[in-house]
Amino acid sequence: MFLGIEIGGTKLQLGLGHGDGHIHALWRGTVNPAEGGEGIRKQIISAVPELLTKANTDRGALKGVGIGFGGPTDDRSQTVIKSHQIQGWDGFPLADWVSDLVGAPAVLCNDADVAGLGEALFGAGRGLSPIFYITVGTGVGGGLIIDGQIYRGVGRGAAEIGHYVHVWNNQADEETSVEAPEGPHLTTEDVASGRGIEDWAVRHTDLCRNGQLTAKEIANLARKGVATARWVFEGATDSLATAIAQMITFLCPARVVIGGGVSLIGEELFFKPIREKVAARTFPPFAGLTDIVPAALGEEVVIHGALALARQKLGG
Repeated sequence: MFLGIEIGGTKLQLGLGHGDGHIHALWRGTVNPAEGGEGIRKQIISAVPELLTKANTDRGALKGVGIGFGGPTDDRSQTVIKSHQIQGWDGFPLADWVSDLVGAPAVLCNDADVAGLGEALFGAGRGLSPIFYITVGTGVGGGLIIDGQIYRGVGRGAAEIGHYVHVWNNQADEETSVEAPEGPHLTTEDVASGRGIEDWAVRHTDLCRNGQLTAKEIANLARKGVATARWVFEGATDSLATAIAQMITFLCPARVVIGGGVSLIGEELFFKPIREKVAARTFPPFAGLTDIVPAALGEEVVIHGALALARQKLGG
């Protein structure tokens, strides 16, 4: 039995399984950013015995732990490099800390990489290679899976499509007369993430004159035909499609799998415009070789991947 842990900016999950696509028991909690990394570690300390009791097992049955962390991690030292959302993680030896807590070896990796492994092995990428996974939520992350293995570059990560830098022309939109964002250099995450969509609406439209709106609320306005709301999503899908088209030019994966909360906005506002824009911008010899599909494993995707990572790295 393996333990999988997901540590995100808003969510904490722990699951038990054999790394074969089945979760035997799950614990889910909400992160309080104000309590920082120390608060999350306290939650983990409490959650582990609760989960083991729920599964009617004990620590002695654990062969190892896989951890998907919401930020860059270092493979050699098995430490967190930093979290862009929660204080108190910089340089933290997370794998060693978890190993000491549960009495079993632990392996640490970025959460988007781990989610990509889960989708490649058990979800929307099953049976295909390479798979490029993108999560579009509070931030934008990416993972490249080749023959069922996470590609990690020289050991600090790779496939960080959320940090692809765009150059904007700073011209106003003809229909809405809304000015393009200042910059001119912004990343995909700055524009296409949930936080980016919300910030862009605040800074460049009048949508939030009566208070901050969530990306979901802005999407609802766009569906009702509000021009500025549709413009916000045009910018988000445009930036993501540009980054995907460039990625296909470099990597030409068999499939792009997109998950995360923003992707749940659906076909009309999200997937359809992305597919159309990618098709128009992809390197012509690669046209039609990479399809773009929604993720299949839902909220448990990182747990599936963390359990599989533990099985790969720690034996099973």
